Amino acid sequence: MDKKMLERINELAKKKKTVGLTPAEQEEQKKLYKIYLGEIRAQFSQTLDEVSVEKEDGSVVPFKEAYKKKKDE
Repeated sequence: MDKKMLERINELAKKKKTVGLTPAEQEEQKKLYKIYLGEIRAQFSQTLDEVSVEKEDGSVVPFKEAYKKKKDE
């Protein structure tokens, strides 16, 4: 996400709190939030791909694999 997009998100948030948004600005804000949240989720998922968990038996498995097995049990 580029700096201009973050600045625009903050602009719209501030305007929403002070004077309100036009319908066009509300739509723009929704689109920007959707992009922003998608990027945050992708970064979080990438971080989890790099995390490992040591099990009680001493074996080390990727976090997502360890979580998946716990969820299925």
